[in-house]
Amino acid sequence: MNNFKALILLFLLSWISSCGSDNRPQEKRGLTNEPAPTLSLSPAELEDKVKGMLIGSAIGDAMGAPTEMWGRDDINREYGWVTQLDNMVREVSPEGIWKVNLPAGGTTDDTRWKKLTFEYMEKQNDLELDPLQFSEHILEEYEMYFEDFRTLQPEETEALEYANLRVLWLQEWYKVSQPLLDNNLMGYQKALGKFYGGEMVCAGLLYSPALGLLYPGQPEKAYEQAFNLSLFDLGYAKDISALSAGMTAAGMTAAGKPENMLDVLRMVDPESYFKSRLVGRSSYRILQTALSIVEEAKGSSIMENELAGQDEPSKAAIMKAFELLDEQLQDMPFHAGEIHLQVLTAMLFSDFEFLDTLVFLVNFGRDNDTTAAVAGAILGAYHGFENLPETMKNQVIEVNKKELDIDLIGLAEKQTAQIQSLYSRKE
Repeated sequence: MNNFKALILLFLLSWISSCGSDNRPQEKRGLTNEPAPTLSLSPAELEDKVKGMLIGSAIGDAMGAPTEMWGRDDINREYGWVTQLDNMVREVSPEGIWKVNLPAGGTTDDTRWKKLTFEYMEKQNDLELDPLQFSEHILEEYEMYFEDFRTLQPEETEALEYANLRVLWLQEWYKVSQPLLDNNLMGYQKALGKFYGGEMVCAGLLYSPALGLLYPGQPEKAYEQAFNLSLFDLGYAKDISALSAGMTAAGMTAAGKPENMLDVLRMVDPESYFKSRLVGRSSYRILQTALSIVEEAKGSSIMENELAGQDEPSKAAIMKAFELLDEQLQDMPFHAGEIHLQVLTAMLFSDFEFLDTLVFLVNFGRDNDTTAAVAGAILGAYHGFENLPETMKNQVIEVNKKELDIDLIGLAEKQTAQIQSLYSRKE
């Protein structure tokens, strides 16, 4: 509790000193003393952070995968209070699991998107990312999946079902990518407006934390690059996606602090969202809501904890936070603003502890594999691979490689070498 109070006090003092009369920052902001574009981490530290981001995200994905989109009563009835990885007894879907009855540690599209993004980053020759190349990479992946239909026979039903899952996973993304690559701007605008029904889905949040890996200790640079690659986001979801990359980058320092990640949410604004007339910065109001929820939820249990001689938040405090989050739900569980609010609330409530944050998110429900994957990516980069739960990380690594043909360790090692290569070219 003391850690939380100190963290919030520090944040609020900084906030008050920088706000105008309407209680929000008014000027375009950037972190002062931004590190030069050099690699500040040792090779071992960098690999630990890269592995932490990728495998931390996969742990969150795997924890939420068995109960994705479930209500809290259903989660509790089937699994109780979730604190570990569980087997999946659920239907397959393009955005969900691709194999029935996956063992504990299996993952969904949240991990597939990290894999796709890692493979895109491996192709880069510069730290300035090309949005069109990213869109082309997605298009190529989709077309590769579509080739399966040209060789399969009608009687190969299982193979056809699997091919259909892969194609449908990227179909919406293909519809947006094709006109963009054709320089058909009106076509792109129309396709983006209909992307998953025109909802503000958490598109960029599926991959943007991975982009933050390229810019350790450079959150503003990470924000700029992720914003440019948020080709499938609508409205302020672009800002939220870019902030997740910035938070990842801020956590990738040898002696990082939670305040560094919180500072990104307030001080990094290259696109000047704070200056938006009438509206301002929606993502910042979400942060304020998260702070308010945590303060009220934890405050409600202070007396109870003191009487019991406990320092940790009680179960009642968590339930109170859940109740307050319920008041903020959007029409769609995968709405970018809802995802952002739940992730920030869980991190703040759990004092940025890795497993406590994921347990909070998974048991809250809604789009809990994605919320846990986003939080797991940011906190995995912050804490590093070596500090992740031993049993969980080993299980996720093994199951993804054996059952899903996703070599998490191999991807992380290749990416570490790629990042080192990119920075050596800049020297």
